[in-house]
Amino acid sequence: MFEVDVIIPVYRPAEKFIQLLDQLEKQSIPIQNIILINTEKKYFDRLTEETDFWGKYDNVLIKHITKEEFNHGKTRNYGVSLSKAPYFIMMTDDALPVDKELVKELLQPFEDKEVGMSYARQLPGKDSDSIESYTRLFNYPAESLMKSREDLGHMGIKTFFASDVCAAYRRETFDRLGGFIDHAIFNEDMIYARRLIDAGYKIFYAAEAKVEHSHKYNGRGQFKRNFDMGVSHADHPEVFSGLSTESEGIRLVKKTCAHLSKIGKPYLIIKLFWLSGCKYLGYFFGKRYRCLPKKIVRFFSMNRNYWDK
Repeated sequence: MFEVDVIIPVYRPAEKFIQLLDQLEKQSIPIQNIILINTEKKYFDRLTEETDFWGKYDNVLIKHITKEEFNHGKTRNYGVSLSKAPYFIMMTDDALPVDKELVKELLQPFEDKEVGMSYARQLPGKDSDSIESYTRLFNYPAESLMKSREDLGHMGIKTFFASDVCAAYRRETFDRLGGFIDHAIFNEDMIYARRLIDAGYKIFYAAEAKVEHSHKYNGRGQFKRNFDMGVSHADHPEVFSGLSTESEGIRLVKKTCAHLSKIGKPYLIIKLFWLSGCKYLGYFFGKRYRCLPKKIVRFFSMNRNYWDK
């Protein structure tokens, strides 16, 4: 039997977060501890006041930090430091397990000693539109896949594509490779995944491990998110250089256009072009953020506190 903890950075939790905890408590493989690193105590207290939260979830450990202390890498490393389990699962507070087999499906690949990480399939939420739904299908197909260093030549950046929305880690390997980078604006999961691949380990995409997770970003949100992605790529050429992301983006747009036409919604292609243009411009400026005034960089970024550190 696997021993596993779940680690979740939390910020302004809503009722969906309570549903997440309820689903984790029902898993076929029991979770030892659910470790919450919550940003800003007042928001958590607001959700749980006048409830029996601590009586209901007796395996939950919570640590509060300030918004200024949060960082995508350092905060997650702090959560890992509170765990003694040989395996841990990283999740975000807005991902919902689809069934009780999520943990089981994420951990089974670790029977192969060369696997250092597995990640779940993300399905669109019930309120997702056709564009977001197809994007999830494009990035998270129905077939599982093992990825290794040998795949870099033909898969490129997809070789180490992985997401901390829901991903499991072998603790021994995580510690050996030094964990996440402490100062990360974005992509702490993929930066670690690339080190994992380069060190000769494997990553397993577990399509049968399913969570419901999607975003409803408008053009401004897509710009900001992809600006931070561009910053991450610029700051870590050892991870991303020489591997084109633009070509993958173009392929997604073309396939989404075909899908929208096929399902009788060609009018959404205009929205697709708008959102894709915002993504591209955000990424373009993010890659070149060093040429921009700091005020503009902060304005463009989704993670403004990052620039104060």
